[in-house]
Amino acid sequence: MADLVQYRGTGRRKTSVARVILRPGSGQAKVNGRAWEAYFPSDTLRVAARQPLQTLELGSQFDLLIRVSGGGIASQSGAVRMGIARALLDYNADLRSRLRAEGFLTRDSRMKERKKYGQKGARKRFQFSKR
Repeated sequence: MADLVQYRGTGRRKTSVARVILRPGSGQAKVNGRAWEAYFPSDTLRVAARQPLQTLELGSQFDLLIRVSGGGIASQSGAVRMGIARALLDYNADLRSRLRAEGFLTRDSRMKERKKYGQKGARKRFQFSKR
């Protein structure tokens, strides 16, 4: 039985989690069993998610198998971007300096702030009345 060569990476952004598998291939991508273009409707999101591959000029060398859950479509795109970068590290650890310089390996820790009790939202208060 031949060994299947694949490289894995996990990316997170806000509440989204993406599990990415890179396999040597022709550049095809599937997200949750759907085509890349069907899952990410906006061209901006597609380009942002594939940035690590485009920067290293490896876009047509790997097939992408991606499972992504949680959050919205924009945060899922960011999670996929980080997952691809981490999978590329699994493929070749010498790429770390280039990926780090572009900011692909930095976890964006910004989250939605929680709503506080006695307030209308995270920051907004109920209207104050003196009389």
